Amino acid sequence: MTDQQTASQRITCEIRDGIAWVALNRPDKLNGLDMGMFNEMVATAKKLRKNRSVRAVILSGNGDSFCAGLDFKAVSKNPKMLPLLFFKLPWTKLNKAQDIAHCWRDLPVPVICAIHGNCFGGGMQIALAADYRIATPDANLCIMEMKWGLIPDMSGMVTLSRLTRVDIAQELTMTARQFSAVEGHEYGLISKLSDNPLAEAEALAKTIASKSPDAIAATKYLFKKTWKADTWKALRWERWVQGRLLVRKNNRIAIENGLAGKDKEPKPFIDRTSFR
Repeated sequence: MTDQQTASQRITCEIRDGIAWVALNRPDKLNGLDMGMFNEMVATAKKLRKNRSVRAVILSGNGDSFCAGLDFKAVSKNPKMLPLLFFKLPWTKLNKAQDIAHCWRDLPVPVICAIHGNCFGGGMQIALAADYRIATPDANLCIMEMKWGLIPDMSGMVTLSRLTRVDIAQELTMTARQFSAVEGHEYGLISKLSDNPLAEAEALAKTIASKSPDAIAATKYLFKKTWKADTWKALRWERWVQGRLLVRKNNRIAIENGLAGKDKEPKPFIDRTSFR
């Protein structure tokens, strides 16, 4: 079954068998980020967040590259773009620049990023916000903001600190040098290397989609809350999340089926709003 969710100029999203295929769609600009891309990406993530049929997301880029970063030609044509991206409303937690990446961390389902070609600047920060990153060995990566006298400000400080050592993060940020996905894999920034990242992403997404959707959402939520937390805080969150799962009918049925040796298709989320 195929369900078209979004088909726009800059972002496409197609849902097939519970997997959302989201693609950056400015191939002529190497999927450079302009204001339209910011708006449509965040809007797409919000739609997926509300769709209970979605079990996993595959994020990729159409054309020769995943994403070459901020489209500075678009910025030069629209000088208000940078202030609009940086400005944060008092009642929100993020500005728009941070939201384009963090919106994928905030989804209650796993996000798998398939990377090829160039993955620079803002594109790199979007990729780092995914739960898994599968890249071709020759993919070209760069934390490029220093080239413009800037720092990574699309949630990169959060994701870098969770994925690699501080000396590596500082060196890559301070030098803005380009490095291959092979090197990125050694640093912990790339989860897996593959000549066909989309096929690998699909296989992983299908495996995840076959598991309990409530438990998958709870697992992502738990790691988000406890990764690098102190031991006692992590154990408290572990008890709380497991308790939430044990009282749900959907999970009690799954446990009973598992004990009885039955293998049934998991039902849609009953309520994943508590795991976000």
